[in-house]
Amino acid sequence: MNSGSAVKPRRITVLGSTGSIGTSTVDLLKREKDEFDVRALVGGRNVKLLAEQAKDLRAELAVIHDESLYAELKAALAGTGIKAAAGRQAVIDAAALEADWTMAAITGAAGLEPALAAARNGHAIALANKEALVCAGDVMLRAVREAGATLLPVDSEHNAIAQALGGCSMESVEKIVLTASGGPFRKSSLEEMRAATPQKALKHPTWSMGAKITIDSASMANKGLEVIEAARLFGLTEDQIDVLIHPQSAVHGLVQFKDGSLVAQMGSADMRIPIAHTLAWPQRMNTPCQRLDLSALSTLEFEAPDENRFIPLRLARQVLRAGGAAPAVFSAANEIAVDAFLNGRIGFLGIGETIDSVLQVMPENPELKTLDDVLEWDAKGRMWAEEHILKQGDRLRNISENSVHA
Repeated sequence: MNSGSAVKPRRITVLGSTGSIGTSTVDLLKREKDEFDVRALVGGRNVKLLAEQAKDLRAELAVIHDESLYAELKAALAGTGIKAAAGRQAVIDAAALEADWTMAAITGAAGLEPALAAARNGHAIALANKEALVCAGDVMLRAVREAGATLLPVDSEHNAIAQALGGCSMESVEKIVLTASGGPFRKSSLEEMRAATPQKALKHPTWSMGAKITIDSASMANKGLEVIEAARLFGLTEDQIDVLIHPQSAVHGLVQFKDGSLVAQMGSADMRIPIAHTLAWPQRMNTPCQRLDLSALSTLEFEAPDENRFIPLRLARQVLRAGGAAPAVFSAANEIAVDAFLNGRIGFLGIGETIDSVLQVMPENPELKTLDDVLEWDAKGRMWAEEHILKQGDRLRNISENSVHA
């Protein structure tokens, strides 16, 4: 992570303002409106919420990603003086606006180009898009380095590591520990996981998040992506990153230093805490978040994850060691598999099986040098995942038909 120079955030852009991270960011901004000049807010399809946010924060520009909703957004902002725009290029243009602090919270591969555009501004970028580092790590980090930007991690675990480091150099670090809640299937058998429905997988015991990341949490694909992200952010090897299941979700990350000291960051399970840390960095700001009551925590449990049940975590370590295009293919296959699970096309364990199948058919593993390289291999990963899911569907239909005829 580039430590950069201290920048007091004033001009703000929020990419993905209508999502879960974006709405938490807007909540913090609304509490100290006079401290921030909001340049742009970018949303996906929720015109009503985007317009409300833009008016509340007196934003200069509101952008909706879905181009077909431009007229609706323009009508919602009529008479306010707030400019409206729509479409992919408008999102990238908004990300490139000069801003002291940009929240990059557009999820998935769609967030790659805007995150890169924001990094090239040379200011602070609060990164909540895992794919920017998992799929395009070298490209993203090179853009940050060349622009002299400051990369601030928003994921609670990576933000916890950044806080626990406390300004110490990475040479003093032996390893780091990322914690995981364990999700709804922490104690489930393989048979129970195989029969899991989307409704059950979406019941996260601790965090309130969007559907995709909640399923990733249940499968521990999310923790796998975070292991890759941590390696890129902090310049660590795969064997320097441990994962521990910690169901209380009070400790978010730990740093084991070479002298034997173990430093942890703790806090309530509220994403406004890591967001506030990046928003006020290098200072601190007030938040309404619930304070952690240590006297109410009778037990803090830690256990190693079972990578035979949570296959995506094992596969993520495998692609991190492989490097090249493998992490991008992993991420793309996972996105397709999660969507297929949510739409009833595959079972819960089919997520890991799909990723595994895609990695096995991947014919080569080239180095990714440009964003076009990343997008090409992202597309291949999606295609192979879709092909695997279709084949599985055909296989199951044949089994079913044969059973009827038997």
